[in-house]
Amino acid sequence: MRRAVLLPTEAGQLRRRVLLFVPWPVPVLAVIVPAVGGTWSAPGWTILLAGSVAVASLLLAVVVQPTPLPEGLSAGASVRRSLHRFQQITTLRIGLALAPVLVGAGASLAGGGLFPLATALVLSWPQLLLAMPVFFTITRARRAMEAWGTRAYLWAALAQPAPVEWPFVTKAAAWYRARRAQAAHGDEQTGAADAATEPHDPQSATTTQAPSESGSTDRSAEPTHRSQSEMASRSPGVGTPPVRHTSRSTRGNGRAWSRHSRGPSRRVSRS
Repeated sequence: MRRAVLLPTEAGQLRRRVLLFVPWPVPVLAVIVPAVGGTWSAPGWTILLAGSVAVASLLLAVVVQPTPLPEGLSAGASVRRSLHRFQQITTLRIGLALAPVLVGAGASLAGGGLFPLATALVLSWPQLLLAMPVFFTITRARRAMEAWGTRAYLWAALAQPAPVEWPFVTKAAAWYRARRAQAAHGDEQTGAADAATEPHDPQSATTTQAPSESGSTDRSAEPTHRSQSEMASRSPGVGTPPVRHTSRSTRGNGRAWSRHSRGPSRRVSRS
């Protein structure tokens, strides 16, 4: 049954349409039961009204068939018209099955009991089986279309490919997904626009980075300076730069020049 319902054909599409309306009387019953207080008794005329409407719809669903196809149709036109008329008769049978439910619900509210609605449900729920495209209903519809001698290619029409969709449900789900995608796209555009309008100040970034670099340099240089000072205090002569004696004597006017330099400071004596 599941495979027949999920077939990607026109017949499967009609079966999905019929099955969608099978649970529809249940919400009606859930609303009427608390409205009437859960009592079953109701006046006789309400029960008679609901029963008569249900019987009439059942007889119409059994008797009513598609109209015959006109003469002189080609094979392609016969396929299209056969499919269209079978879809119409299926929709009509679904409506005939649901009409007694609404009448029974109104009669139950008027009479204050559940008997009218129960009578309508008992006679109308089986009518959905007559709307289901099974071998019996398809054969009867094909014979009714061929009453004037034109061949009806109904089986070929129902075997045509069709998307696997549920009426109302698939469209509602697609609309919901489209709205979510649109909302997500709008949020992305808003985030991009906010990022583009934020001011970018490279000078502040450089200023923020510079103290960190200088601080790291000072922290790295501090241990070296401290170690050198400690070594100098513990052992004299260690850690001080060597003394370089440079002397240069010149002969000219009887003067001699000598230059002594030690460390970073220079001392020049003239003799």
